[in-house]
Amino acid sequence: MTKLTADLSYEQAAQARGANVVAGVDEVGRGPLCGPVTAAAVVLDPRRIPAGIADSKTLPFAQRQRIYQELLEVAQVSVAHATVEEIDALNILNASHLAMERAVAGLGLVPDHVLVDGNRLPKHLPCSAEALVKGDAKSLSIAAASIAAKVVRDRIMVDLAQQHPGYGWERNAGYPTKDHLAALLNLGVTPHHRRSFKPVHNILYQGIYITR
Repeated sequence: MTKLTADLSYEQAAQARGANVVAGVDEVGRGPLCGPVTAAAVVLDPRRIPAGIADSKTLPFAQRQRIYQELLEVAQVSVAHATVEEIDALNILNASHLAMERAVAGLGLVPDHVLVDGNRLPKHLPCSAEALVKGDAKSLSIAAASIAAKVVRDRIMVDLAQQHPGYGWERNAGYPTKDHLAALLNLGVTPHHRRSFKPVHNILYQGIYITR
């Protein structure tokens, strides 16, 4: 039977196998046409878990902000990125894994086990690891990581939107929405766009080299 809400079952199972410190890892930003891909690693204190943790995509803006702030106060939280240049050089999957590896490395301690959202594991983790498909709906640690990664990346895109107005990044976070695609044609490609992604590549290939 599929679990409907995230809990600590996977963390507790790992601890029963001897892993004292278990981190959840998730990333956001694989689908956008621009900006970094961002990952977070979170080690929860089971005695101090913020209320309402769930897959970040299911939570309203204000609740994500509140939970993220609480996580900074009661959990070990590390957020890291892979740049647009790294995405174009490595491909988005490998860049996502690089961001995850950096997030785990940025924790204030080395975990004994890592729960990773998805069906593939980064190659360079300092401990045992477990891939969980739809992990942000199963593991509270992964769900917490999804919130941290999304809050931080969304803030980055809001800042970039101020530098490059017209693309709607403060609303679409760089995803290929109708207004973003229209702005790409009308305003051109910025240094923050991923040139290896087809809509951006096609514009460049067609000879529209406007850079703002």
